[in-house]
Amino acid sequence: MPDLRRLRRVPPLAVLLLATAVLYLWGLGASGWANAYYTAAVQAGSESWQAFFFGSFDAAGSVTVDKPPLALWPMALSVRLFGLSPWAVLAPQALMGVATVAVVHHGVRRATGSATAALLAGTVMALTPVAVLMFRFNNPDGLLVLLLVGAAVLTLRSLDAPRAGW
Repeated sequence: MPDLRRLRRVPPLAVLLLATAVLYLWGLGASGWANAYYTAAVQAGSESWQAFFFGSFDAAGSVTVDKPPLALWPMALSVRLFGLSPWAVLAPQALMGVATVAVVHHGVRRATGSATAALLAGTVMALTPVAVLMFRFNNPDGLLVLLLVGAAVLTLRSLDAPRAGW
């Protein structure tokens, strides 16, 4: 029988992030290549630094995608490291989802001072159906949500900071 005292020492945030990672990474390859348009750009970016920096659809750099290339960079680096596979393309998106849950938890904990509210907010973020879908697909929305949540948390933090000279 497992020792329940050991389970109490595991921080709830660690359990939440682990559960989110399992939720987002389990069966990740079921979508295949997901959006073939962005997968082609990721493949080109993994083969050519010019295509990487400019978000080119092809390695020659003649056609670019319709979004800023920043969202393609983590996926292209993953493909450079692990080779072209659905998992290498989609895993960075899933990890962005886990990071988003962590940032939501941190922001709510800082704003409210309540560990329970932070855990609830992180759980809601992790289990929102559109978030689950978005972080398991290779559209640029995953990075957008991560950056927007981060910007909101930093904005709240800037409002709390003491102002020197005012």
